[in-house]
Amino acid sequence: MEQVKIGRVYRHFKGNYYFVENVGYDSETKERMVIYKPLYERADGRSIWVRPEKMFLEEIPERPDNITGQKRRFVLVENLVKDYTL
Repeated sequence: MEQVKIGRVYRHFKGNYYFVENVGYDSETKERMVIYKPLYERADGRSIWVRPEKMFLEEIPERPDNITGQKRRFVLVENLVKDYTL
């Protein structure tokens, strides 16, 4: 199974960008969980998200809100890296 890359930027199928902080494990099921945050200012102020890695990388059906045309929920952005040294 493909695994997310920690410390990299991913694009959601709705167009926004997210930074993968880390991977954790569900204490009951031991399922890998992706810990990520938006790279944009959210109106609701929520800054950290957790989602099962399987869902993070899953293929999505055709839907009208898929503005990027991606086949997966999140895709790695090869040419974009968040730099924390600034």
